[in-house]
Amino acid sequence: MTSRIPRDSRLRLVRPRPLAAAPRAVNQRRSRRPAPRPPEGTPAPAELARMARSGLAGAARVARWADAALGPGRAGATADGKATLSPATAERAADELDLTAAQVRAEWDTARLAGLIEVHGDRARPGWRLRAWDRDDSAVLRGWVALFDAWSLACPEPDGHEAAAVAEVVSAMPQVLSFLQLSAGPVPVDQLLDLLQQRVTELRTERCEVPYGPRTQEPEQRQEPEQGSEQGQGQAPEPGQAPEPEPAQEPLPAALAPLLDWALRALGAVGALTYGEGQATLTPLGSWAVWVKLEQICVAAQSPAGNIEQAAEGMLRGCAQLRPNAARAEYRAWLAARPVGSAITELLGAARGEDALLRGLAFEALRVVGAPAEPEVRAVLDEPALRPYALLWLAEHDGVDPEDAHEVLTREEATWLWVDTAAAVADHGEAPMLVRHLESALQPTVPALLDEVRAVGHPRTVQVLVALAAAHPDPALAKAVRRAAFQVHTGGS
Repeated sequence: MTSRIPRDSRLRLVRPRPLAAAPRAVNQRRSRRPAPRPPEGTPAPAELARMARSGLAGAARVARWADAALGPGRAGATADGKATLSPATAERAADELDLTAAQVRAEWDTARLAGLIEVHGDRARPGWRLRAWDRDDSAVLRGWVALFDAWSLACPEPDGHEAAAVAEVVSAMPQVLSFLQLSAGPVPVDQLLDLLQQRVTELRTERCEVPYGPRTQEPEQRQEPEQGSEQGQGQAPEPGQAPEPEPAQEPLPAALAPLLDWALRALGAVGALTYGEGQATLTPLGSWAVWVKLEQICVAAQSPAGNIEQAAEGMLRGCAQLRPNAARAEYRAWLAARPVGSAITELLGAARGEDALLRGLAFEALRVVGAPAEPEVRAVLDEPALRPYALLWLAEHDGVDPEDAHEVLTREEATWLWVDTAAAVADHGEAPMLVRHLESALQPTVPALLDEVRAVGHPRTVQVLVALAAAHPDPALAKAVRRAAFQVHTGGS
């Protein structure tokens, strides 16, 4: 018995539109708690913003100059496309602003780190924070916090130290800053050095790392030189004479002292603390910023998700069932507990995995990171699996409306992203959701969609088509999709 309703296997899809966020399977609600109050003595937000404006006045001045002098159609800002101010432009700015070229370069770097300037290739343009600088206190404080998060870039690291040692100090400084914030006053540098040494030792222990320095051989493993050999002549100690000691390893405090000095000076350069006469003290801005980050960590620890101690992949999996606002709160808390550079690296590492859902969530977390993630996101444009996500991220970062950001993708990239999103829905969603995913395709008909899906070469194409065929209620369409899956599987056309 056949249906009286004619079927059309060339089902026409609805007008293309951006894929909306899929509804979560579990609607978890966080219990609301009163807004936390900052420690007693913390200035009001308006006063903190005034302090931030004062500290960043030079950077804002250079940013406004760049807006006027280096906008579209004007001379290039950089010579190498890496956001480094070109010598000619630096000299020009120095003349017009009555500064030295070195001062211009320093304020330029500060403005970039604070998000007042955005550099794209050889052109500079004002960031959104500069537009709101005089009227929006929250934009000013966010800009200062972005500079605070990037403190390790504010001053060149000292020479003669391995990159691993510098990274350890950067990773350990949040604990040092927390101690300064809880102390609410001057703290001797020697005490901070002891705390830094303890934290670095913990980091090495967590990695099961052998301490730096020369390793001595066990007595029973040392090989005796042969009699009469050149090495053995005159080398054996006389009876009762102690052997010569091995070269001593530099004590950990001595190795960390110059790195702590560098870290404190860099934090002082961004206005987070004062440093001198053998002690360090957080400024009101620095104390407030550290308190905000500690509060974010406490909120995450009290939440049902509580993913702050997880690696990026575990954190993203824990956020998969949360509503967008709740997930963003988890992202912020997770980011607050680790250096921004290593957090970005972890998120991109998770995005490179096989789980398409984690790929999308990783870039959602990178949207919370904002401007500091731009160089790393641009660097993955050559990776086919990440390119569509990176292009959308960069478009939204450049101010494109999220509803229109998909227009930056080529048809092939959009089709690849459609398959990748379908793989996430197939793995973690429900069958009706996969059927609704058809509506987001660019192609006007199902046969056209299948042709382009087969051509795009996504590694999950077969699994996606099989899942779609099993989920779709239209037998004729399901048959066409199964045929396409078989052709991809067998390499046919």
